[in-house]
Amino acid sequence: MKSLKELFGGGARQFGMVFALLALVLIFQISTGGKVLTPTNVQNIINGNSYVLILAIGMVLVIIAGHIDLSVGSVAAVVGIIVALAIRDWGIPWWLGVLLGLAVGAVIGAWQGFWVAYVGIPGFITTLAGMMFFRGANQYIGKSNTIPVPKEIQYLGAGYLPEWGPNTGLNNSTLVLGIAAIAAVVWVETRRRRSAVRLGAEPAPVWVSAVRVVALGAVIAYLTFLFGGGRVGTSFPFSGVILAALVLIYGFLSTRTVTGRHVYAVGGNKVAASLSGVNIRRTNFFVMMNMSVLAALAGIVFIGRSTASGPFDGTNWELDAIAAVFIGGAAVSGGVGTVAGSVIGGLVMAVLNNGLQLMGVGSDLTQMIKGLVLLAAVAFDVYNKGGRTSIFSRLFKSRGGDGTANLTPAVAGTTSMQG
Repeated sequence: MKSLKELFGGGARQFGMVFALLALVLIFQISTGGKVLTPTNVQNIINGNSYVLILAIGMVLVIIAGHIDLSVGSVAAVVGIIVALAIRDWGIPWWLGVLLGLAVGAVIGAWQGFWVAYVGIPGFITTLAGMMFFRGANQYIGKSNTIPVPKEIQYLGAGYLPEWGPNTGLNNSTLVLGIAAIAAVVWVETRRRRSAVRLGAEPAPVWVSAVRVVALGAVIAYLTFLFGGGRVGTSFPFSGVILAALVLIYGFLSTRTVTGRHVYAVGGNKVAASLSGVNIRRTNFFVMMNMSVLAALAGIVFIGRSTASGPFDGTNWELDAIAAVFIGGAAVSGGVGTVAGSVIGGLVMAVLNNGLQLMGVGSDLTQMIKGLVLLAAVAFDVYNKGGRTSIFSRLFKSRGGDGTANLTPAVAGTTSMQG
């Protein structure tokens, strides 16, 4: 049982959505007659949802810190129209337009972060005002017109990794990316075992590490074949490369840096964080500003995907991003959540949308099902917080005769002393 726990982790929060994602893929693959796991479809899932997943990466930090941002869709829309107009009317190069868009996002984020962190207006109210203001600004600046963007911007949102080298039957760029990912899995597992030995802890059994590496390697190899074996001219989407880079960067930021620990501390207990020396204002300012920068990036990726910026871009994006974060395991009260979990939550919503569309389900029923999935995810979080053991805890933990086996050692010891 201990080995199984080490293989699957300790709780449903970490792996529940992974299993849900795999189950959804399997169900829709069978229901649609094999239409889900095709190169074209999986490429479309990444290309069509990368902007929401980028938003989810920023939104999870906002929610962990105990806030919410309702303005991300409007910020993305106003940045998109500014970039499109600047490139078309000012004649600036496309890369400078991208930098301009990110700078505009940073300024907007600093503006909203100021009101939240230094004036004390709740993020909900601040970003609600921002949602209305920047939605109007998008339509005012663009005069409710659709502005096309150049091919270089289109490549950011709808391009694929290039082909090069000998004919291997797969896109060589995608093949190299897959090999690098498998090598990274092996390296991480080896490093994990070495760290356990160095710290004097007992590493997981060799078979556990082997199964973990083989399973992840097999999944990566299959995805490499799927993305790299499509029609000529397609491969792994470039927007997926941007997304993967952000997952690595923000995964490291949130778990391995002082800034990341401060975000969790502020969301977990603001008073305790303040007494520990955490600069709460600076942390709140950072998460709000960072969110708007990523919203700007999402807006640029989207106008590349759609080949133009329009007055209705960004509508309801904030709802999709928030849903992805909560489905991915973030706590409503703050202090809990992961970047990887939010991306998985976003992929659950993306596969759900895609699978229902392939089955011919209408948008009305799709929205109803998505609402129920979100409600179930949050209810599951509340259920676990009520002191009840999770599904995986019930599978991998056995209760003792005194009923204290599910308590932590400190709590169990306290119970014994009180007895």
